[in-house]
Amino acid sequence: MSSFVERRLSSPVKVAWLVALTWVGCVYALGLVHQPDVAGDASGGFWALVIALWVVATLSVAGLAGLKLRSKPGRLAVDLLTPFLFGAFLFFLWEVIVVGFGVPPALMPPPSAIWERILVSTDLLWADFRQTFLKGVLAGYAIGCLSGFAVAILADRVPFLRRGLLPVGNFVAALPIIGIAPIMVMWFGFDWQSKAAVVVVMTFFPMLVNVVAGLEEASRMERDLMRSYAAGYWETLIKLRLPAALPFVFNALKINSTLALIGAIVAEFFGTPIVGMGFRISAEAARLGLDMVWAVIAMAAVAGSAFYGLVALVERAATFWHPSIRK
Repeated sequence: MSSFVERRLSSPVKVAWLVALTWVGCVYALGLVHQPDVAGDASGGFWALVIALWVVATLSVAGLAGLKLRSKPGRLAVDLLTPFLFGAFLFFLWEVIVVGFGVPPALMPPPSAIWERILVSTDLLWADFRQTFLKGVLAGYAIGCLSGFAVAILADRVPFLRRGLLPVGNFVAALPIIGIAPIMVMWFGFDWQSKAAVVVVMTFFPMLVNVVAGLEEASRMERDLMRSYAAGYWETLIKLRLPAALPFVFNALKINSTLALIGAIVAEFFGTPIVGMGFRISAEAARLGLDMVWAVIAMAAVAGSAFYGLVALVERAATFWHPSIRK
């Protein structure tokens, strides 16, 4: 199937026409499904149109992904446009299925209702974002990652610490967040400090384990070469072992970027001022405000993805010499 699509849609002009046809068809279907006589009671003809658009969209995305473009801007445009079109069509399906079948908003609101909620609740969402992400997540992320990195260096220097800390790290990593969060709330209060403490617990040991493993990445031959230059422990650490461990460090930073946001949101379920992403999800779900719940989820997804992407960009700049980045 994929080879057939690549042969038939090898021309950028054909793919462009197919993409344009998909967009026009989706816009027409969206206008049609929101008409009073169609919304909640869509006919078989409408669903046949949606299925046809599904086929055309699949062909257009497959053709776009299979284009062989020589210019770097063209390849970059294709790499960005392909996931964008795929995601946009998923939102289109979500909208037409929910509206076409008349699904109650208390069960599943359409993307249009979620977007409207975002537009009218920007001040509230910003306050939640500032409380959860800018205070709890970033503070806990920085403290957890830095302390995990420092303890990993100490454990590398003192072997018995490594043998004692790694089993403890595996044990703590298996602890459920819902068991830690109430304890942290009792210890540090209801404000963002308790959420940052949960984030510290969640991010400390992934950093510790990855850095300890990364410090062993330098080969014995490379270490012997440093010793032949009369390099001591700290000089070998800074000039050889830490650069070799950078992929492991950034792997921990990327893992922690998502764990931190999850931990802070879950911690807010167990006590927080009347602000924060977790508080908003809990409060709105209790009164069936699913559009607001999805708005907060969308904000958290965008923030988490942007945070992860920023760490990945820094990784590419810092480890440009690594074979995986060069490839």
